[in-house]
Amino acid sequence: MSDLKGKRVAVLATDGVEESELTEPVKALRAAGARVEVISQKREPIQAFKHHEKATKIDVDRTLDEAAPGDYDALLLPGGALNADVMRTEDKVQQFVRHIDGARKPLVVICHAPWVLVSAGVAKGRTLTSWPTIADDLRNAGAQWEDSEVVVDENLVTSRGPKDIPAFNKAAIELISRSPTAA
Repeated sequence: MSDLKGKRVAVLATDGVEESELTEPVKALRAAGARVEVISQKREPIQAFKHHEKATKIDVDRTLDEAAPGDYDALLLPGGALNADVMRTEDKVQQFVRHIDGARKPLVVICHAPWVLVSAGVAKGRTLTSWPTIADDLRNAGAQWEDSEVVVDENLVTSRGPKDIPAFNKAAIELISRSPTAA
């Protein structure tokens, strides 16, 4: 596994996040040596779900007001329809995504989270995958959608959902390991 020592990864999430799509990539990133911080609109723990059922609460390290995208080497956007639907409407989330993408830093995005890319205006012209039910949304935003477990397009790694997490983690770690570390 690639070495991510010294890398800082931001995770933007809120209530309704798909538990495995946050916890499993975070565990893999930390095991590879990355410092990972969960960022949300509020400081209180967020409610994760296993599809439609409530699961664990996940601690938040920083709020959107406390986090600066320039301090991070990569951004993880976990899925969950509720999570992605709320996060895509947050101006600070959109700005964070645009900053990371504009700096060509790794964006690792799974399941419904590509909705956030659409709202941030960074999906157009990209090749990606997602949970199949949002494929039309992505195509309508000008993206090329592929039904694959992982799609890598320059600084963007996308996957369809929980069953693809092992391949997603591997591709995410590989991309982040090749990227420069923030100052």
